[in-house]
Amino acid sequence: MARHLFLTGPPGDRAAGPAGAQPGGGRARRSARSAGPVNGRPRGPRRPSSRPRPRAGAERRGRRPGLAQHALHLEPGARVGKTTLVQKASEALQSSGVPVDGFYTQEVIQGGRRIGFDVVTMSGARGPLSRVCPQIPSEKHEYRVGQYVVDLASFEQLALPALRNAGSGRASGHKVCIIDEIGKMELFSQPFIQAVRRILSTPGTVVLGTFPVPKGKPLAVVEEIWNRCDVKVYSVTKENRNSLLPDIVSSLQRSRP
Repeated sequence: MARHLFLTGPPGDRAAGPAGAQPGGGRARRSARSAGPVNGRPRGPRRPSSRPRPRAGAERRGRRPGLAQHALHLEPGARVGKTTLVQKASEALQSSGVPVDGFYTQEVIQGGRRIGFDVVTMSGARGPLSRVCPQIPSEKHEYRVGQYVVDLASFEQLALPALRNAGSGRASGHKVCIIDEIGKMELFSQPFIQAVRRILSTPGTVVLGTFPVPKGKPLAVVEEIWNRCDVKVYSVTKENRNSLLPDIVSSLQRSRP
């Protein structure tokens, strides 16, 4: 039976393009002039660029064997609300007695303008993931995505313990782990990448996660998840996202390792 659920969605202006570093591809570059293509191919199998994206509501299985997993695919389009969908699902699961751990990311609005993102754990701890810093040259920052400077230490301090707790296996039955999201900012962290792979293979843990639809070359870890034969991919739009909530909750409630 299918086990893990992933929501994928458009990168929007959060992933306007890295300056100074390439997430998930080794050490960050300190100089904007040294930024360029990632050396070598990602370890995951190559996904043909000619492959059509799923239709709205469509389902797709990956190609690589492993633990049973699901993936939900959000059709490209600005701010379709995958984090809101994850939050609603986690609330419904907790209300039904299913243990939930992990983290989600949330916009930080100031004066009607988005100034960054916070990482928020399911236990309520919060800290900065990134902040807008357009006036400082990119070479002054090791981790940057577009106009956002990533606070990697803050992210790891909150996200990594949350993932360890979710994969501890202390709860009877099964536990749901929220990973929102697996994007450019988060993938600067090699320990995070290792934690994601580990928790996908942890008995007793079911993952509800998100990752963005790439505009060009997919992120290596996203491609790795996308191409697994135990992954289902759904296309979610603003029009059908609310109707998908009961399906997500019921799938996670009946999932068993």
